[in-house]
Amino acid sequence: MKVQSTSLPDVYLLEPKVFQDQRGFFFESFNHKNFCADLNLDTAFVQDNHSRSTGPVLRGLHYQIQQPQGKLVRVVLGKIFDVAVDIRRQSPTFGQWVGYTLSADNFRQLWVPPGFAHGFLVLSEAAEVLYKTTDYYAPEHERSILWNDPDLAIDWPLGGKTPILSGKDQAASPFKAAEVYDT
Repeated sequence: MKVQSTSLPDVYLLEPKVFQDQRGFFFESFNHKNFCADLNLDTAFVQDNHSRSTGPVLRGLHYQIQQPQGKLVRVVLGKIFDVAVDIRRQSPTFGQWVGYTLSADNFRQLWVPPGFAHGFLVLSEAAEVLYKTTDYYAPEHERSILWNDPDLAIDWPLGGKTPILSGKDQAASPFKAAEVYDT
């Protein structure tokens, strides 16, 4: 697996080695030993999630204020723009974001560690996203930051479209008012 650092420490773009021929393709989407060694992590995944969305659905920016989740994100159908925002108050990159296109065709994965808000925009007609998490979903601790917060200034590739949002995401907090991690 090829590991690319990003401008945010601890967030990595992963490109697995894919074997393709006339029959199709094969790749190892996750190997605990290699994942932890490549990223110098001591972590375990406890939950797998699978979402399906139509374009231009935008999900996020989500995080849990307690039981923070690290997420290993990949796309098995379609294409998304995947975003991680550093919400660790003591971090030198607090309030900064990175975004990458993940698709079923490019096989890329994004590692979003605990301490980051996460969201994605569906760029295709539909997208199915799989992600592993390092802690369990805890709705009582879930929080959302406004996807279009001017202080974050995320450059979502909307191409003039208006994103489709859930009620929860429409009512999300501005970044300055959001509960964030103090460590």
